[in-house]
Amino acid sequence: MHGIRLKRAQGNPRLKLGDILFKIAKANLAAPFAPGSLELGGHDPDLLAQFCVSEGWTGDLSSGVIKLGQWSTMLHGLTSSECGLLSLMHCYDAHDRARILDLFEQAATASSSFCYSTTALGVGGHRQPIFCVGESIGAEGKHAGSMVGMFVFPRFKLEPGSQLASRQ
Repeated sequence: MHGIRLKRAQGNPRLKLGDILFKIAKANLAAPFAPGSLELGGHDPDLLAQFCVSEGWTGDLSSGVIKLGQWSTMLHGLTSSECGLLSLMHCYDAHDRARILDLFEQAATASSSFCYSTTALGVGGHRQPIFCVGESIGAEGKHAGSMVGMFVFPRFKLEPGSQLASRQ
């Protein structure tokens, strides 16, 4: 799989080798797998809650205001649940910021779906993985433009200096 991704990146000038959306973190889970959790049986909100915190967010393209929930506000290191995009991204890994800003700019110009992953630098040098999925209704026609999405925060933090492992 890695070789296929590399060939596609080399053949497409818009893709960069560093633009890999998902990263796999090596971490020890504090709790063992729940009984029956490895079976395929539909959506299980308790299982989701065992492994991560998820929370919705909204964005108003006419004002540039993003409204976050309590967990997202705290895990992004913000003091207010309303912020701008640059304030939201201040804690993200520096090498991901330009790519994420580009995603938001594209989503603001045309109705689209998007997703990204990064890590946020937290207290004591710990890094919190963040996954975001969203969609936009661009400022087309009568619409002022808005976004809606969800943040997913896995229930572990990476120790200072630890690296995310790429899938081989």
